Order: sequence, then C-alpha cells, then structure tokens
Amino acid sequence: MPEQYRQLGMKLTPQRLAILHYLSGNGTHPSAENIYKDVLKQFPTMSFATVYNTLDALAEKGGLKVVTVDPDKKRYDPNTGPHHHLYCIKCKNIVDINKEFKIRLSDEMRRDFDVLAVCIEFHGICRKCKK
Repeated sequence: MPEQYRQLGMKLTPQRLAILHYLSGNGTHPSAENIYKDVLKQFPTMSFATVYNTLDALAEKGGLKVVTVDPDKKRYDPNTGPHHHLYCIKCKNIVDINKEFKIRLSDEMRRDFDVLAVCIEFHGICRKCKK
C-alpha cells in the first residue's frame, strides 16, 4: 500500500500511514470527520487539519476521489477507477455501482467539450431505511 502513495510523491508520516490504512479497501465513502474520529484513537494528538490536508493532497494527486453526492459533506473514495454511486437520502449511505452505462451525447449537446469521464449518481431510499 505505501508504495503506491510514495509514487504520488507523498511524504509518508505515521499519521498519513494511519489515514491511508483506514482508506485501504474502505468502500463506505467516509467523510473527513469519520476518518479523523477513527485515526484519533491511534494518534490522540493529531489535528483534524492533518486529516483534511492529507485527503486534499491525495485527491489532488489522483490517489483518491472526492464524492460530492452527499449535499451535507464531502466524502472520499479510494476507488479511483470508473464507477457510479447509489445514494440513500435518509441514512446517507453510498454504494458503488461497477457497471458501464453507454451514454452518448450529440455534438450539439457536448458544445465542443471533450468528455473525459461520466459519473452517474442515483438518489433514493435504501432497503434498510424503507422498513
């Protein structure tokens, strides 16, 4: 795990390694607050700014995606490959959809844009919240 982040040119402090460990394989799309609360147990003197700055640096270097489907806060996704999201408007749970959808825009609709990525968000109510 650390090698991929070293390749991004990041200095790997013990605090950053703890943040990266938390994110590794984490499919919950945590917020900075979620990460901070968990990592604080291991590093009680760590500041929230350290978490936020690390997440910002990772996102800027392409090692993390910022997910903005939750209108209340930014969430983070270590899965940087192409995928889409389901979002529960009640419990705020975000689920990955690993399926490609073929969407074609006409030249008129693209207005001379080169489309580089497509991110689809589905908003609804999950099964757990419907009960």
